[in-house]
Amino acid sequence: MSTVPRPRAVFERLPAYRAGRPAPDDAHKLSSNENPFPPLPNVLSAATRELGRMNRYPDAGMGRLYAAIAAHLGVEEERLAAGTGSVGALFTLLSAYCDPGDEVVYAWRSFEAYPIGIELAGATPVPVPLRPDATHDLPAMAAAVTGRTRVVLVCTPNNPTGPVVARRELDAFLAGVPSSVLVVIDEAYVEFVRDLDAASGLDSLARHDNVVVLRTFSKAYGLAGLRVGYLVAHPEVAAVVRTATPPFAVSDLAIAAVAASLDELDELDERVEAVVAERDAMAATLRAGGWAIPESHTNFLWLPLGDDAVTFAEHAWPVSVRPFAGEGVRVTLGDPAVNREFLDRIEGWHRAIE
Repeated sequence: MSTVPRPRAVFERLPAYRAGRPAPDDAHKLSSNENPFPPLPNVLSAATRELGRMNRYPDAGMGRLYAAIAAHLGVEEERLAAGTGSVGALFTLLSAYCDPGDEVVYAWRSFEAYPIGIELAGATPVPVPLRPDATHDLPAMAAAVTGRTRVVLVCTPNNPTGPVVARRELDAFLAGVPSSVLVVIDEAYVEFVRDLDAASGLDSLARHDNVVVLRTFSKAYGLAGLRVGYLVAHPEVAAVVRTATPPFAVSDLAIAAVAASLDELDELDERVEAVVAERDAMAATLRAGGWAIPESHTNFLWLPLGDDAVTFAEHAWPVSVRPFAGEGVRVTLGDPAVNREFLDRIEGWHRAIE
């Protein structure tokens, strides 16, 4: 019998986060929603210069980071709290605001880290199924809010299915949610949105003090390996999250890369537009081939394959895609040549099952 001390009971049921399957090379990895472009030269240089100071602790107050983000968004620095990616900021917020017995409402399927963070915080997950078109069912989520609800998570665009939440739907939802409930609007893919009717987290925050907006530098900015994201919230909420964040959570190397990236927005925007164009072209090709895929405003597409998801992912190899067993497959937009290779695998799949 083991004499090792036992962890909390939640670890008996808590699933581990599953990253995308490694591919034979970076180009063939379409499973992790990474930016396919290499770092911009000026960003790489700024980060490299920080390597000579790796014997020093980073700035615990993250002053340069907050100043750069505040100037970029046009918000006050006291509204910001950063962490190791937007998921790090979210986990910290959940631990700061949830007690055992509290509930967190979220759409499902959505970002798979949500139930992990909720359970680690001691709260109870309350998943609400997506609509058949893979969008958030906000009326059903509103009905799931009870006196025990502390947080609601709204992922727009939704990972892994791709659709956005409409502005009018979010406005109606926020009007009915008690002000004592934090509504976290996860905008990890906001730079890829082209729907003029899509909800805006920052606009919602301007009207509702209980709104929190999550953003990241991992996707559009191509800094996934440096792990830096942040939230924008009422100053009192941001102050709580800053207090709960572990010291030195974001490295000076990451901060330098973020600051340099915000000085290179024109070139970054060109890269985002290239991804969006590739996304729309690939979606059109799939629909022309008979695939009923949701409208995506991200850097990935969702194939609702149901029970065939895992089998299809094996068929797509050596292109690595992200299967969700029994539900579907998420395919990140990568190098155009690899995207074409993936489409060839799609045709092979059709022939194999006919």
